[in-house]
Amino acid sequence: MRDILLEQRETIAKQCLNTDVGSRGQKINAKLHDGVCQHCKEVLEWRVKYSKYKPLSKPKKCVKCLQKSVKDSYHIMCRPCACELEVCAKCGKKEDIVIPFNKEPEKTENPASALCSNHRSCRRNEEESDDDLDFDIDLEDTKDSQVD
Repeated sequence: MRDILLEQRETIAKQCLNTDVGSRGQKINAKLHDGVCQHCKEVLEWRVKYSKYKPLSKPKKCVKCLQKSVKDSYHIMCRPCACELEVCAKCGKKEDIVIPFNKEPEKTENPASALCSNHRSCRRNEEESDDDLDFDIDLEDTKDSQVD
């Protein structure tokens, strides 16, 4: 009887695996769980695997600095506080951190390209920057020529 229940649980668990291929599912699957201990990392990976992970819609309040700066789901501390105190950002315990936070944010190759959301606006910005504007036009000369 017990073996049958275990088999049923396993088949149900296999059916519940995260097969979400949409943009939200891809973002969740690509999420790097850094700044947490091994146990919390396993918990977060389990949540992602079985479609229980819910991303935050707005920042939460940090328990140390009391600022609304916690941007990761299920975390209780913001990144700077967790780095400073060298504790797990999810449970707050002083455990070994599996993947530490990156101190420096990743830099993009071209900062202007990071600001452009689509190719058309990038091309427009390039065209506007390429145009040389001549501000030394004498307006009095143009008025005389138009009146004649």
